Amino acid sequence: MRARTGTETGRLFGARNMSIIVQKFGGSSVADAEKIHRAARRAIKAKLDGHQVVMVLSAMGKTTDKLITLAKEVNPNPPKREMDMLLTTGEQVSISLMAMALEAAGHQAISFTGRQIGMVTDASHTKARIRSIDAERICKELNAGKVVIVAGFQGVTEEGALTTLGRGGSDTTAVALAAVLKDSICEIYTDVDGVYTTDPRIVPQARKMNEINYDEMLELASLGAKVMHSRSIEFGKKYNVPIHVRSSLTDTEGTMIVAQTKGMEDVVVRGVTLKRDLARVVLVGVPNKPGVASKIFARIAQQGIVVDDIIQNIVEHAKEANIGFTVAGTDLKDADLVCKELGRELGIRSVEMDSGLAKVSVVGVGMKTHTGVAAKMFNALAYAQINIQNITTSEIVVSCVVNAEEGEKAVQVLHAEFELDKAKD
Repeated sequence: MRARTGTETGRLFGARNMSIIVQKFGGSSVADAEKIHRAARRAIKAKLDGHQVVMVLSAMGKTTDKLITLAKEVNPNPPKREMDMLLTTGEQVSISLMAMALEAAGHQAISFTGRQIGMVTDASHTKARIRSIDAERICKELNAGKVVIVAGFQGVTEEGALTTLGRGGSDTTAVALAAVLKDSICEIYTDVDGVYTTDPRIVPQARKMNEINYDEMLELASLGAKVMHSRSIEFGKKYNVPIHVRSSLTDTEGTMIVAQTKGMEDVVVRGVTLKRDLARVVLVGVPNKPGVASKIFARIAQQGIVVDDIIQNIVEHAKEANIGFTVAGTDLKDADLVCKELGRELGIRSVEMDSGLAKVSVVGVGMKTHTGVAAKMFNALAYAQINIQNITTSEIVVSCVVNAEEGEKAVQVLHAEFELDKAKD
């Protein structure tokens, strides 16, 4: 993404150059008229405190889910381009209502779609990635004293086609805008009051963290934590945008996501996550020669399928290999089609599918300087009689694929094993 330079932004703001707060409100935070007015009061308070305010909104409540259901009633396999055309309507409703609420409270406001602010993306419908944002129109309206309200989750290709950024994409919109506007803070308002050591619905003893660094939060988000979208954390890290995750229902401080936290390597494990609804694809009898794996995963990528973990085993005296990988359950049908096509082209003996999986992970920067985390994790799961099917690791993550019905139990076991209910930050 091309971010506007400090000189460019300063020229647009002129001498006023006030601090900017980008406030993002999810669907549950703008689900009805009362909640819309509550969110509007947040923006008004920030404005009266001397800030310029940009609001980024998701569609109201379950609007997106309802639109998806309606689309599948009309067409069980709706074209992705038309899905984007349909789903972008949800945010238009919420941003226009928010502008009306602010005007009713005596504050000037203006709403914009992603297209109107020049949120240019690639052409990957339903999973588009941001290429550039033109902040000039936003800056002009902020200079005029208005609260600017932007539709999250959506953009437009260079050819003019509407796109969406994927579920949770409003977070990405908000952090990207904060990056472009420079020296901004991004506030993510949700129905929880911060980032927890794990999902409190699974472990009631889960503890809210005061702060967490980008790397840990990025891993937690990509591995199943629902508080924020992983791509938004990538933007925050790349452009050093401070992100404050907080409740839309209270004024309590939430969790700050920043580059560094105090003694961040002293905390060995920061959190436990659960990634649900995973499926595994295994290509059996793949010719073991250069270029085959590249061809397989290039074709899968062309279909917009995000691959999670990859495992390759050499068999038959190194002449063949079995290549297995996991994908989201929603991508299994597409993965099945492309892999069977590859099977015919490459002479692969069979393609096996397995759904009903989940991945439990422990995350912590402290793993870089502490040993024994994996062993402790495996021992705890073994004691709980939870079978591990796959294992993957990185510098700050250890993950295990387990049966879906054992996923929540695994989280509870590991949260207790690493004593994450005790204050460490």
